[in-house]
Amino acid sequence: MKTRILGSTGYTVSELGLGAWGLGGDMWRGVDDGAGGEALHAAVDQGITFVDTALAYGGGHSERLIGEVLKPEIRAGRVVVATKVPPRNQEWPGNGSKPLADVFPARHIAASTEQSLKNLGVDALPLQQLHVWHDAWLDDPEWHASYDRIVRLKQEGKVLHWGISINDHAPETALRVLEDPIFETAQVIYNIYDRAPERALFALAKRRALGVIVRVPFDEGALTGQIRSDTVFPPGDWREQYFSGDRRAEAERRGKALAQVLDDEVQSLPELALRFCLSSPQVSTVIPGMRRAPHVRQNVAAAEKGRLTAGMLARLAPHAWEKNWYSD
Repeated sequence: MKTRILGSTGYTVSELGLGAWGLGGDMWRGVDDGAGGEALHAAVDQGITFVDTALAYGGGHSERLIGEVLKPEIRAGRVVVATKVPPRNQEWPGNGSKPLADVFPARHIAASTEQSLKNLGVDALPLQQLHVWHDAWLDDPEWHASYDRIVRLKQEGKVLHWGISINDHAPETALRVLEDPIFETAQVIYNIYDRAPERALFALAKRRALGVIVRVPFDEGALTGQIRSDTVFPPGDWREQYFSGDRRAEAERRGKALAQVLDDEVQSLPELALRFCLSSPQVSTVIPGMRRAPHVRQNVAAAEKGRLTAGMLARLAPHAWEKNWYSD
């Protein structure tokens, strides 16, 4: 597994990480803890050294599973675990018109951090992120106290590094906060369809040496070719709403159009999607959700093929697609 530097954190991490939202067990259905544990073991065996989770994933279930399954690797420093402070009001994406006291008051940041430490079974979080963000909160009177608590948690050694997980499809909502040196990483949606980070965030990351963590490389499955107009999701799975109405048919249509670019250089849509993300030098690691061991091995094999050629990247440009199905 190839590695990259995670900004100014000092961590060298695998360029393919594991996104652990699906290990929470509440919103992604169809896989149990046994399969999730096998995926985590497979990830370590394949050389993956970065795992991204959050306190909100299954009410801490994802953190607890990771802490249990990867306990030796985490304690030995062979795996870097990133987690997140959920917004107090449980609103995703973050709404800049809401007061910061409803989202990230100082006491909530501290309490969430303590809970994540307990769930993961560690004395320090390698990377703690604010799970949503909007730059409007920088002007909120509460920000001073919240910021002081962020600094204090780092001084106390409970959080080694801080980052921002940026609102869905809206990297422009975090450009101001990411100018502050306390925040060393930015997690953002970036894929063949969504190129928004290329407009300003990547330039900021280069100038500031920010670590860029790319999430949703498969657009929740739309970029794998597996979403069709007749796709049925397990009962209670959140994708039933995400791909509601005619969205499944639209995803299928666009996926078929994208498949026309496949050739001897790239064999499948999942491979194309991952290698696209890894083709940007500003990307530190890509974190597809992986709940099954076979998916881990397939994604590792795809990532190992490296960056796409300039010709292939040019062929992908017309497939950019601006949308935000999360907010609808």
